[in-house]
Amino acid sequence: MGTSLRGKVAVVTGGSEGIGLAAAKRLAADGAAVFITGRRQTVLDDAVAAIGGDVVAVQADVSKPADLDRLYGAVRVAKGKLDILVANAGVQARETLGSITEEALDYQLAVNFKGTIFTVQQALPLLTRGASIILMSSTTAMKGLSTRTVYSATKAAIRSFARSWVTELKERGIRINVLSPGPIETPAVKASLADEKAVQAYKANVIGAVPLGRVGQPEEMGEIVAFLASDASSFINGADIQADGGWAQV
Repeated sequence: MGTSLRGKVAVVTGGSEGIGLAAAKRLAADGAAVFITGRRQTVLDDAVAAIGGDVVAVQADVSKPADLDRLYGAVRVAKGKLDILVANAGVQARETLGSITEEALDYQLAVNFKGTIFTVQQALPLLTRGASIILMSSTTAMKGLSTRTVYSATKAAIRSFARSWVTELKERGIRINVLSPGPIETPAVKASLADEKAVQAYKANVIGAVPLGRVGQPEEMGEIVAFLASDASSFINGADIQADGGWAQV
């Protein structure tokens, strides 16, 4: 276990799997006390066992302000402060223009857009001076992809949030940065490749378009989160870190 984040308290929303879980593991490995959220208790329980260290799981849906109140209430009682906030929870529903449903639109706006706003806003009383906030966007915010109209728009909004909030919180010395992953081999991606045809299409259309010739791993994103949370990134503020192997850069 490292010591670069010893004494720090972190919250990672959507921390029960994928990039969120990798980030929580890395923060805990560097000595931070970590609170994670997710909507499925059994998955949260597995995540706690995988993370180890000083970790607490709070079942919560970021689209519900009452759930966020309960989350931050637990942090307040246990630790009394918050130094690192990773607003990672997000959802995606793939629909093409002409078949976008109100249900899917509302779902993505509730979690990705409203959920990110209130995840940060309701944390403000706990955030220490000089705290680090990491917002999870996506390279789809700048690269047009079929079936991603609403998802990509919500992720582009997250980039805009960071620009506004660094100005509004500058007197508190709070840094806000965005992490925009490209193609990452998460459990959700693996589950979507249900047959050999899907695997071959993914290799041709996604992996083939990445200059590094591979997809990224959640652990690589966890490393970036830990860097942005630490003093090593003390002069990085309002940035959008494009971690995509070059996919959206060329």
